[in-house]
Amino acid sequence: MRRYDIDWLRVIAIGLLLIYHIAIGFQSWGTMIGFIAAPKSWTALWTPMAMLNVWRIPLLFFVSGMGVYFAMQQRTWKQLILERTMRIWLPFVFGMFAIVPLHVWVWRYYYKMELLYVFDPGHLWFLANIFVYVLVLSPILFYLKKNETGKVVQLIKSIFSTPLGLLIVVTAFIAEVMIIKPIPYELYAMTWHGFFLGLLAFLFGFCFVLSGSAFWQMLVTWRWMFLIIATGLFAWRINYLGINAPGYLIVTESQAWIFSVLAFGHKYLNRTGKVLRYLSAAAYPVYILHMFFLFLGSAIIFPLTIPVQLQFVLVLLFTLGGCLLSYEVIKRIKWVRVLFGLKFNEKA
Repeated sequence: MRRYDIDWLRVIAIGLLLIYHIAIGFQSWGTMIGFIAAPKSWTALWTPMAMLNVWRIPLLFFVSGMGVYFAMQQRTWKQLILERTMRIWLPFVFGMFAIVPLHVWVWRYYYKMELLYVFDPGHLWFLANIFVYVLVLSPILFYLKKNETGKVVQLIKSIFSTPLGLLIVVTAFIAEVMIIKPIPYELYAMTWHGFFLGLLAFLFGFCFVLSGSAFWQMLVTWRWMFLIIATGLFAWRINYLGINAPGYLIVTESQAWIFSVLAFGHKYLNRTGKVLRYLSAAAYPVYILHMFFLFLGSAIIFPLTIPVQLQFVLVLLFTLGGCLLSYEVIKRIKWVRVLFGLKFNEKA
């Protein structure tokens, strides 16, 4: 049975990623992490950015683990590895050598630097992580899937049928942050923190789906508690703690946001339609391409003497429009489709 709420959450998470990356261009520190920064900052964006940044990437890892559960239904482990190689590793390698250099080139052009070909994982680091998780965790995942009536899976289902079971999840992430000690917590890209956090989220995401309806009903029942905890911890962090927030509090807030998003998503988004079918297919190519159009749009729009808020809207429209127009071309060319993670034989 297909879970449309998980499809929606994947689309929403990638949409938030795109918006967050656009917002970085309107922060004074954007150039420090390799973005094109607007001449005038829009500091008000930092509050919603600070809220999103502790859970948007972990949510994608959770959803990716959930997706593997469904991908395993009709596949052997060899078929799964082959399918993930074509859908994840191939787009990663192609993107690292052919897509990421484009936005690096735009960045160097904008800042009047020497125009060099520089290949790099860039924002596609996430794909490499996911592929490694599939390889490393496949023995465990297939064992659990093939023994869904066994004692281990029944124990997992029992644990995650109550909100107290989620304390195990939170504790695991707290242990990760206490051992790795990331500074800042939100530094996920190409770090050991991002790798191990992603590994935990991927595995727990798989276990959440494996746990069945009792887990999701529990989430829905306690959804308001999760949301109250998340908003309360965020208000405390943003108003009183700032950059001095301890890791265990950030983890607790992050997980509370994720639990509430999963809960509200399951309650209200588990339905399909033309919009979801389109966006679900387009999300992956949009993710791969968005940095190029973001940087190109920034290079064109930032020099304009218009209000910073209008610049934000125009960069957003340029980025999204460029990505979706490219998707319309990509999906119609079979040999190009696979380079962007789309199935070779699906109808355009």
